[in-house]
Amino acid sequence: TILGILVIGSAAEEYQSQQLLGMILGTVAMLVLTLMDYRILLNLSWVLYAVNIILLLAVKFVGYEANGAKRWLNLGFMRFQPSELTKLILIIFFAYKDQLNTWKMILASIVLLLIPLGLVIAQPHLSATITIAYLFCVLFFVAGLSYKVIGGIIAVTVPSIIIFLNLIMQEGQTILNEYQLDRIMAWLNPAEYGDDAYQQQNSIIAIGSGQLYGKGLYNNDISSLKNGNFIVEPQTDFIFAVTGEELGFIGCAAVIILLTLIALECLWIGRNARDQEGMIICCGFGGLIAFQTFANVCVATGLMP
Repeated sequence: TILGILVIGSAAEEYQSQQLLGMILGTVAMLVLTLMDYRILLNLSWVLYAVNIILLLAVKFVGYEANGAKRWLNLGFMRFQPSELTKLILIIFFAYKDQLNTWKMILASIVLLLIPLGLVIAQPHLSATITIAYLFCVLFFVAGLSYKVIGGIIAVTVPSIIIFLNLIMQEGQTILNEYQLDRIMAWLNPAEYGDDAYQQQNSIIAIGSGQLYGKGLYNNDISSLKNGNFIVEPQTDFIFAVTGEELGFIGCAAVIILLTLIALECLWIGRNARDQEGMIICCGFGGLIAFQTFANVCVATGLMP
């Protein structure tokens, strides 16, 4: 977290205090939650689920819009994304101890997933949608979903994905928003889609330019892509590009290793949990950290659109 505060301060100094405040609030929340039996949260799971649906509906009607997406609630002193809360609440909500391997339970769970998922898709927020769907799969797998059921789901999902990919490549498709399709095409063919590939290609160059040791935090190097504003809003989704340019391969490896250790720690705690619900919660959070790290690094390095 301290490393993140330093890198964000180097990327955009005006956001460093906000990140520091986040660490302080997060630490306080962590200490408070350590004094609470997590089964209290499990008993409130339906209340948390309902509150989250209300917040997602509030985004739809009174949300803050930026860059063509309405994902935020403006609280005055800060902007807040309820879709981020959705990820956390669904981990608690789907920490089942009941028998999963019945179609009635599976279908009921899918319906309960689709309600918040539909509201997130409508914002639109594709990355959060993918993350939430992934989390749902992780939670059900960890909870002991039968391999027969998993096999049946894979048998349906794989052809569905192939059909989906074929459909979105058709001219005039309406499944994805135009900007989302453009990002996929820019990833496949950056030379042809120069404007849409601009951010990702500059991110790759920035990471490579850091070489082994990087150019150093808070540097004034005129060849820096960050200093030249070639990476738009580097303190957000492309913070890994700043890490690569300023801390080099060693800094990137350190960040990935630290986040991997956090995810593994979650799994280790889950393995030693006193009940299945605790195990599912730990594995859910470990899976969330691992997937978001993987996706962010892949996008910043051009391995994913």
